[in-house]
Amino acid sequence: MNLVIVESPAKAKTINKYLGSAYQVVASYGHVRDLPSKDGSVLPDEDFAMSWEADPKSAKRLTEMAAMAKTADRIILATDPDREGEAISWHVLEVLKQKRALKDKPVERVVFNAITKQAVLEAMKNPRPIDEALVDAYLARRALDYLVGFTLSPVLWRKLPGARSAGRVQSVALRLVCDRESEIESFKRREYWSLVARLATPRGDEFEARLVGADGKKIARLDVGTAEEAEAFRQALDAGRYTVADVESKPAKRHPFAPFTTSTLQQEASRKLGFAPNRTMQIAQRLYEGVDIGGETVGLITYMRTDGVDMAPEAVVALRGVIGQDFSPRHLPDAPRRYQVKAKNAQEAHEAIRPTDPSRRPREVSRHLDADQARLYELIWKRTVASQMESAELQRTSVDILVEAGGRKLDLRASGQVLTFDGFLALYNEDKDEEGDEEDGRLPRIEKGETLEKRAIEANQHFTEPPPRYSEATLVKRMEELGIGRPSTYAATLTVLRDREYVKIEKKRLVPEDKGRLVTAFLQSFFARYVEYDFTADLEEKLDQISAGEIAWKDVLREFWQQFSANVGETKDLRVTQVLDALNDLLGPHIFPERADGGDPRACPNCGTGKLSLKLGKFGAFIGCSNYPECRYTRQLVAQGDEASPGEGGENGAVLGVDGTKVLGKDPETGLDVTLRSGRFGAYVQLGEAEGKEKPKRSSLPKGWEAASIDLEKALSLLALPREVGLHPEDGKPIQAGIGRYGPFVLHDGKYANLDSVDEVFTVGLNRAVSVIAEKAARGGRPARAGAEPLKTLGDHPTLGGPVTVHAGKYGPYVKHGAVNATLPKTLPPESVTLDAAVALIAEKAGKAPAPKARATKPKAAAKATAAKAPAVKKATTAKAPAKKAAAKKASAE
Repeated sequence: MNLVIVESPAKAKTINKYLGSAYQVVASYGHVRDLPSKDGSVLPDEDFAMSWEADPKSAKRLTEMAAMAKTADRIILATDPDREGEAISWHVLEVLKQKRALKDKPVERVVFNAITKQAVLEAMKNPRPIDEALVDAYLARRALDYLVGFTLSPVLWRKLPGARSAGRVQSVALRLVCDRESEIESFKRREYWSLVARLATPRGDEFEARLVGADGKKIARLDVGTAEEAEAFRQALDAGRYTVADVESKPAKRHPFAPFTTSTLQQEASRKLGFAPNRTMQIAQRLYEGVDIGGETVGLITYMRTDGVDMAPEAVVALRGVIGQDFSPRHLPDAPRRYQVKAKNAQEAHEAIRPTDPSRRPREVSRHLDADQARLYELIWKRTVASQMESAELQRTSVDILVEAGGRKLDLRASGQVLTFDGFLALYNEDKDEEGDEEDGRLPRIEKGETLEKRAIEANQHFTEPPPRYSEATLVKRMEELGIGRPSTYAATLTVLRDREYVKIEKKRLVPEDKGRLVTAFLQSFFARYVEYDFTADLEEKLDQISAGEIAWKDVLREFWQQFSANVGETKDLRVTQVLDALNDLLGPHIFPERADGGDPRACPNCGTGKLSLKLGKFGAFIGCSNYPECRYTRQLVAQGDEASPGEGGENGAVLGVDGTKVLGKDPETGLDVTLRSGRFGAYVQLGEAEGKEKPKRSSLPKGWEAASIDLEKALSLLALPREVGLHPEDGKPIQAGIGRYGPFVLHDGKYANLDSVDEVFTVGLNRAVSVIAEKAARGGRPARAGAEPLKTLGDHPTLGGPVTVHAGKYGPYVKHGAVNATLPKTLPPESVTLDAAVALIAEKAGKAPAPKARATKPKAAAKATAAKAPAVKKATTAKAPAKKAAAKKASAE
């Protein structure tokens, strides 16, 4: 028997079918060991000795694999064909050696870029040893990430309360987002004008031309800067005589795009499909590992973690065959196309992401896929096929027009292009992150020397726009350009930034949270070297040199640690006041915005004599007065609300004034001001002001309510809580509705019952309230979970029967079967969970639960029958565990 070890159960199931009964294929479920999350896992003073640990589930699987290895004739390590895959094989081999499961048995390493029968069988014929250089590169990367994270993070915790972590790649990606936000904030809008003439040929065909020169000088886009200048040009053009000075028409070509790499797939899936990078990789993993098509599990795409753009010769031949069948002969180039990577630090050891068999057209396989899988497969298929198609052909025309007006000579230009042959555009065109100024309009027939008729002259005012915030796609693109991170790290890095609440996504753009800006400012002030783009990219280059066997991995660690540890040591005696002074200076324009009256932005608006400064509290940072405790003025970091940057079409405007409040109106009953305020714990509304020891009535904004959307009506409704719904029909006691620590509720006779949403607090009627209270009583007083009703039903359990459902719970979304609830991992959104994934999670959760006591009273025969069935049920359910878990665990290791 030959024992084959892969990462995921889905992959194991597919490969076992290809290899037959002489092979036993088992899954490691991603990484089997990792560095423990504690001090001492990497010991620089002991030549960077590393301590590895397996979690209980991995330890159990390793024990099972060791038992299988002892009876096997040959061990074949068939994990993924990248540095991480090589590391998993190395870990498995090390554990098997420790457990003395190998003796003199041969151990081989095989790799395949696609899970197809041909690729797997071919790989089995060409085994090799484990690539030690790739393992060394993995060890170096893992040690570096550990040393940076577990050395810098405690410094952050001590010196910057509220900060959660720092990371070698994570912190540099965060700096990119924060630097872009600083650019936007410091951007000064500049006015400029454009002059456009609508003209007509002698044949009556209209077109537009722009002013590009005057009196022998060129006029650039920003050169006409005032309304007066624009009006002078408009009058001259209005009185001018128009003659065609020159017409230039020349052919041009647009070449197809290279097939997808990990980065370009994430970017295009974000633009075209709206997928986050992490979601893209989850779906791609499933397409790679195999989908049931006509009773056969088939890998639909090649390996999805790659920065190579080349393709196997047989794949190119197959693609050209598809083009020949589906398009005209002219769409097929005379020779195959070859591509080269332009990204910094690219390694072209792997193929591009492509369909394993391009003859499987999207329309044919879509019925075997869910909606998102079908969309991503179609995107990959189209991009790959288009990459081998003929270039598109264009005719670009430029018309120069001379305007003579009262002794002045003005120059206009009209440009346009016409698609004369669609080529690859017949199938695919890449979307743009930002629209350019390219003019695609078609021009009418225009002859040199013709006199043109003026129809209208327009002078249009414009303002320059700040650079746009990064989207997830453009941030990935920028990281790739700078050589920061590797293909397998992009999605995980973005996920960490969101999970740490360092960034948020608004209108599909990444906006740094104040917590993220503080962390970046702190690192730039005291650890500048380690958030420099060039330094991080240079370190990536050294890791690539390690993987190529050019330098020793411990030499890289020694060089890094010597400088890094010294830098950390310098902050040992760093006082909090020094940190605050540095942050005040670096974040000044952000946290102390200019005042409309021109006054000192840091002057305390409450006492008038104090100076505002950043303060660090138990729950994070806030702005306070230097005259504390005499003056207790505080506000959140930024006195402005969630203002959109110039040119981004913001709607919210300033939410809070310079004194940290906004008057919403007056309470009609008391005549007191109702204000929106910003406190250390978030935004809240308040009725009136404090008088003596009596505190004014306040109410925090419920979760999900944005400060920018609060008006007087909403504020009064919050301040009126709890509201009386009515009297209970059975005992005549009042029922109240309100918002408490655990969410929206109704209260009757000292007992609470949860409502489904905050909005229901303001609308719930007596009948609904009585019903909710009765439902809780029927459950024996157990509190109702929010979202007890299923979000959706996935189907019946394939082996146990009964519905499997998805719910939204207090601690996050979960799947449910019978009495077993299994929480969904953060990487698996509830709208994307499949029946297979849910069954695997439920099986895993059920396996952790203790056996019910009732089983002990069963007759022995029944107990034996139950025990005999249990392994079969467990095997059937866990075999369907999605590779998403393995992929997520694997990606997080980087």
